[in-house]
Amino acid sequence: MDVKLGSLDTTKPASNDVVSCATANHTTAIQSSIPSTAVSSCDATLGRHLARRLAQIGVTDVFSVPGDFNLTLLDHLIAEPQLNLVGCCNELNAGYAADGYARARGVGACVVTFTVGGLSVLNAIAGAYSENLPLICIVGGPNSNDYGTSRILHHTIGLPDFTQELRCFQTVTCFQAVVNNLEDAHEQIDTAISTALKESKPVYISIGCNLPGIPHPTFSRDPVPFSLSAKLSNQMGLEAAVEATAEFLNKAVKPVLVGGPKLRVAKASDAFVELADASGYALAVMPSAKGQVPEHHPHFIGTYWGAVSTAFCAEIVESADAYLFAGPIFNDYSSVGYSLLLKKEKAIIVQPDRVVIANGPAFGCVLMKDFLKALAKRLKHNNAAYENYHRIFVPEGKPLKSAPKEPLRVNVMFQHIQKMLSGETAVIAETGDSWFNCQKLKLPRGCGYEFQMQYGSIGWSVGATLGYAQAVPEKRVIACIGDGSFQVTAQDVSTMLRCGQNTIIFLINNGGYTIEVEIHDGPYNVIKNWNYTGLIEAIHNGEGKCWTSKVFCEEELVEAIATATGPKKDCLCFIEVIVHKDDTSKELLEWGSRVSAANGRPPNPQ
Repeated sequence: MDVKLGSLDTTKPASNDVVSCATANHTTAIQSSIPSTAVSSCDATLGRHLARRLAQIGVTDVFSVPGDFNLTLLDHLIAEPQLNLVGCCNELNAGYAADGYARARGVGACVVTFTVGGLSVLNAIAGAYSENLPLICIVGGPNSNDYGTSRILHHTIGLPDFTQELRCFQTVTCFQAVVNNLEDAHEQIDTAISTALKESKPVYISIGCNLPGIPHPTFSRDPVPFSLSAKLSNQMGLEAAVEATAEFLNKAVKPVLVGGPKLRVAKASDAFVELADASGYALAVMPSAKGQVPEHHPHFIGTYWGAVSTAFCAEIVESADAYLFAGPIFNDYSSVGYSLLLKKEKAIIVQPDRVVIANGPAFGCVLMKDFLKALAKRLKHNNAAYENYHRIFVPEGKPLKSAPKEPLRVNVMFQHIQKMLSGETAVIAETGDSWFNCQKLKLPRGCGYEFQMQYGSIGWSVGATLGYAQAVPEKRVIACIGDGSFQVTAQDVSTMLRCGQNTIIFLINNGGYTIEVEIHDGPYNVIKNWNYTGLIEAIHNGEGKCWTSKVFCEEELVEAIATATGPKKDCLCFIEVIVHKDDTSKELLEWGSRVSAANGRPPNPQ
């Protein structure tokens, strides 16, 4: 069975060009009745082919920073009617924007210049690699005549070796293509892009600056839509894995299901819910899988995060006599400093292409989606764990009511943010205390949610918010960003304004790197305070729709939210929230102490 990449809108295009839009969970492509159109010889260029290919796979916005090595290529991207070039303030944010875009659309792309741009975007590409996001990183490279010479070029470290950038990208991309001649350019570009889609990882494409506009016979027709063969499960292995797992779980008294972040890359969220429906098991998610599983599911019990789990969730998971984890990542952060009370002999670990049952057998070449669907048909209904949860559950209390004009507390703020959520919103949570406060938000049906837990790069959310909002303009993005993180990447609020986005940014001003304070405090965690609303007004500079507010108490917050969701609903709204430097979630206090203990372990005896 083939899976085709790049999808069509419901209306059929008048021509046989491919109109595309990708979804968050999959990228598909449907080609029109005529497979490919001849292109005039003067238009049969590398630049046009790349532009058409990006549009075809579902990329309608490309995030870029111009530099002399990529300018000709940018001309060709601009000339493609289905592509919108989004100029960013720096390469790091362009990469973060492509990351956020890929989370919503299924694939993203950015274009930067050679070395100075490539090494600037590298950190964002590494983050996308850690989160299994297909991202096309395109670099305008040196003139093809300069390869293999002893020439020294600008934007390099002063050596005639041009491979420094390539070598840096080799560890954070799944494929690298250096296009410095036209003979194999078509093959290299298509192989790179199709590899990103198949592997769900970033790829690197360097294109010689003199090549985009030169016609070549290999580009004489519109690119034929990809038709990538789907990965298939080993049928015998699948049956054996399902049989062994069903036997294991059907013996259990109170089994549970826990969803992990790799549900996304396995495209198995629906299959996981199908298993939960069929089995009746209590259903939880790891923190980095929030948003991958519907929280309105009748057996949903919250986030399993060890000592900082949703109330009563850890007790149910850790007391279960069997637990199935679908796509987990157990790192020091998700395990709260390696303090989870789980036992291997009780666990079934399902990865995108592998199943491991307790201390017993392992089955390779078994796709998660196939496995979960088949397992759903073999399990006996057992809602014992959920019934236990229902018996012990006590509704969480509400924050203490604020006195008139009392300084605003963070838990009060998030109580009001909760009321803003709907199926027409999406939440972006920055690294820091927003991780923990946003984790406690209850997502209504259709509400998006993203954060970067594996890589945890502070400042990620500004670019990611730009990219996500550009990818899903029908949703209003609500971004919760700490002041320390915002100072890293603040410039691209400017790009949000240029794009006419109506995001609501809550800037939480507590005077420093609060998450690091709770791991290990020191004077380096205190930052220079900015006039954040003044900064945004300066960036606005009368161009675009923008509204700012600085709030100190609950009354002012309520008024600001009412304005942002009412008369200013079409504006980018920036609400600076002033809170006490020690006002953190209780979960961060607990998590920080455990991660600190893990970081501070003495060396093992020699």
